[in-house]
Amino acid sequence: MTHMVSLIGCGFVADLYMRSLQAMDGIEVMGVYDRDSARLSAFCAHWNVPSQPDLASLLDAHPRDGLILNLTNPEAHFEVNRTCLEAGFHVYSEKPLATDLDDAKALHALAEEKSLMLASAPCSVLGEAAQTLGHALRHDVAGTPRLIYAELDDGFVPQAAYSKWMSESGAPWPYEDEFRVGCTLEHAGYYLSWLISWFGSVQSVTAASAETIPDKTGQGPMAPDFATATLFFKNGPVARLTCSIVAPHDHSIRIIGDRGVLGCDAAWDNGAKVHFAKRVTLRRRLMELPFKRRIRIPGTTHPKVKRWGAAAMNFMLGPAEILEAIKTGRSSRLSNDHALHMTEVTLAMQNAGQTGGAQLMTTTAERMEPMPWAL
Repeated sequence: MTHMVSLIGCGFVADLYMRSLQAMDGIEVMGVYDRDSARLSAFCAHWNVPSQPDLASLLDAHPRDGLILNLTNPEAHFEVNRTCLEAGFHVYSEKPLATDLDDAKALHALAEEKSLMLASAPCSVLGEAAQTLGHALRHDVAGTPRLIYAELDDGFVPQAAYSKWMSESGAPWPYEDEFRVGCTLEHAGYYLSWLISWFGSVQSVTAASAETIPDKTGQGPMAPDFATATLFFKNGPVARLTCSIVAPHDHSIRIIGDRGVLGCDAAWDNGAKVHFAKRVTLRRRLMELPFKRRIRIPGTTHPKVKRWGAAAMNFMLGPAEILEAIKTGRSSRLSNDHALHMTEVTLAMQNAGQTGGAQLMTTTAERMEPMPWAL
């Protein structure tokens, strides 16, 4: 059986979805729409996929058991998501669901009312690295987890040659949008989704955020380029999550347990090595062994995608999960609750500002069922 997807938005990130689609079997692009007709033509010609002249035409042609991928700019997410849900279609949205929590809650309520699936990127939580760490946690490799440090620092991006970054089909990296939306809304979900999948709901967030480099594009203040948060899980450890486009590149996660430290150094690589450093006492000195043990899941995991730019991620793992759930009539691992809760925690970080403080979360999400090959 062939699953059908339609794409709304064919900018920079859409090429990453199409690269990933080449590694997946049984998924076909039904149609593509972008309000920029020149960009639409270039994208569809490059990937040999059909275009639609407007959003109404795309929705008219889209099958009810298919999935719409909302790959538009973040400021457009709410309106596009709402339009697709109101038309009766399952939606997989790039992050965040919406830039306002009340809007995100309205989308969640609409999806629930219509019995539709509303999922949010990122989907690296379904990838080998995240699933291997989850497997290690379930099998008590490091003992009870007590504290987690997660870093999503991308280097001093404002000095990078970002105006020259282009996608495969020729879309420029949308740096003005990226700086206006901010690295927290764009990137916090990569580790938030992992943490929520392992431990469930975040009960409260204590956060702060700041724009440390003002006037990046000569257009005045933008979104925070740094955010840090301490996450208190309802049933789990405490975690510290940091996002920035200022600090030296670091995409590592460390899970400190009673017996040692589980870790992974590359959030954006589905095949990144997962390792465990056992804690020992040598000559009265407490330390983690420098020779770390590689943790692996035996057998086949999922189709991999070769590195392009900063990422080695299969962006279609999420859509494939939703499509399989639709086909079999089961709940999706990337649930509506997961998407909303991740959005709320992300916005709490983004909007904390200098006075921040503690904020109780109003939404919840259950722990995620592991992938079958990660049990």
